[in-house]
Amino acid sequence: MKSLLLAAAIAISSGTAMAHSPLELTVPSNEAKMTAEPETIDMTFKKGIRLTKVLMTHADHPAVSLELAGAKGFITEYSLPMQKMGPGIYLIEWRGLGQDGHTVNGDFTFSVEDSVEK
Repeated sequence: MKSLLLAAAIAISSGTAMAHSPLELTVPSNEAKMTAEPETIDMTFKKGIRLTKVLMTHADHPAVSLELAGAKGFITEYSLPMQKMGPGIYLIEWRGLGQDGHTVNGDFTFSVEDSVEK
């Protein structure tokens, strides 16, 4: 009986987590390996969201906030100008407010390989 209750609790909590994880697509994609830095970070959400903060961290550099000034209201597609910091692993962390009033957040990474041949 305890196993059945535990399984039900896990199923319910994972369904709730999925409902509050509206990120559908990123460009670059999560864990992408690239040869050049992208000009923008593109994020597509399943439902409208109002992003409140997007931080980018790269290697030993401190985190920087990406510009959100042009994005207004609850929208599904964001294209944010990226600050180039060279080869290495980039971590993008985002936070926002869903149309249902719940806060949502997440992150993804991608890497830029050094294109200099050795």
